[in-house]
Amino acid sequence: MSTPSQGDKESAPTPEELREQVEHTREELGQTVEALAAKADVKAQAKDKTAEIKEHAAEKATLVSGQIRDKAAQAAQLVKDKTPDPVLDKATHAATQVRDAAARAGQLTAEKTPGPVRERAESAATMAKANRTPLLAVAAAFVVFLLLRRSRRRW
Repeated sequence: MSTPSQGDKESAPTPEELREQVEHTREELGQTVEALAAKADVKAQAKDKTAEIKEHAAEKATLVSGQIRDKAAQAAQLVKDKTPDPVLDKATHAATQVRDAAARAGQLTAEKTPGPVRERAESAATMAKANRTPLLAVAAAFVVFLLLRRSRRRW
């Protein structure tokens, strides 16, 4: 039997090195198994993708609604700028009359309406108040359209 030479000792790993290699290999294997399990978990992937799409849609909706508000404000300002003062005065007067008539009708209706129906109407009114600027812009544009149409018939 020959004794191992000095070169053989350096190339042969010690038991401690072997243990470290085994531990390292176990860690790598565990990470690989976890990665494969995550890829195989279709339900979790679908949940993650759904959450991602929801978040993206919410961001997009916020962006688009802001753009719509800006465009509505620009349109309202453009209509106001392009409309002659007498027409604006008439529109303001008509709007005041409509507002007063609506208030009177609302009071009458509130007195005669049953409770559940009144609650639904209040809910709709709250939503209309929350979106007041676009509604007013549309109403003003409609009144101006009607007044212009009426004035053209007379000519």
